[in-house]
Amino acid sequence: MHNGHPTPKFSIITVTYNAEKVLEDTIQSVISQTYHCVEYIIVDGASKDGTLSIIDKYRSQIHTVISEPDKGLYDAMNKGISFATGDYLCFLNAGDCFHKDDILQQIVHTINGNELPDILYGETAIVDIERHFVHMRRLSTPERLNWKSFKQGMLVCHQAFFAKRTLVGPYDLKFRYSADFDWCIRAMKKAHSLHNTHLTIINYLEEGLTTKNHKASLKERFRIMTKHYGLFSTVIYHAWFVIRMIIHRNKI
Repeated sequence: MHNGHPTPKFSIITVTYNAEKVLEDTIQSVISQTYHCVEYIIVDGASKDGTLSIIDKYRSQIHTVISEPDKGLYDAMNKGISFATGDYLCFLNAGDCFHKDDILQQIVHTINGNELPDILYGETAIVDIERHFVHMRRLSTPERLNWKSFKQGMLVCHQAFFAKRTLVGPYDLKFRYSADFDWCIRAMKKAHSLHNTHLTIINYLEEGLTTKNHKASLKERFRIMTKHYGLFSTVIYHAWFVIRMIIHRNKI
C-alpha cells in the first residue's frame, strides 16, 4: 500500500527467439515505465542472431534472463511463470510494447479499494513494424468479462490480460498455437473479480505466431471451446459465425 493505494508487483515476461529486429523496442517499453514495482523476466530460446547482445545491453535493468532451448512458445512462457514472484503476470512478447510509459501506473490508479482484482484487462492497439498505429484490435473488449465471454472468441488480447500469479497454473503444452486462449479461460473460471481498466494497454505488432498458423490455431480453438463450453454450444456458435460472415459479405 502507498498513500492508501495498492501497489501490486507486475511480473513482465518476454519470450524471444531470434528477435533482434523487434526486441529492443519491447525492452525499452518495459524499463521506461514510470511505475517501478516491476520485475522483468526474459526467456530466450537460445537465439542464434543478435538477440542476446541486445539483452546484454540492458542486463542491469532485467531481473532474470534465461537462454536455453525450449519446446516452443508456451514452454518458454511456463519457464517465465516459474521464475515470477509478482502479484500479476504480464506476457509481453518480443515486438509488443506497452501503449504508454506510464500505463502500469495508470492501471494501478484504476484499482479501487485495498483488494487486488484477480484479473485486470484492457484494450489493444495494432501497430506496424515502424510502430505506427494501424487500428484497434478487431474484437472489442466487453464492459464486463467472465469465462463465458470467450465463447465469442478471444475478446481480450492475451498481452492486455493480467492474471494474478497465484490464480493460474502453467500453459497446457498439448496446444501449440492457442494455449493462451485455454489459459485465459481457466484463469477466468477461478477468478472472483475481473477489473476493466478502460485503458489501451498494449501496442501489438501485427504479425504473431497465431496469425502465421491461422488454420491450426482455429482447430485448436474449436477443441478448447468444446472442452470448456461443450460440443453442442460450440457447434451452434460456429454455425452462427459462418452465417454472420455470409450476411456481411452480401452487404459488401
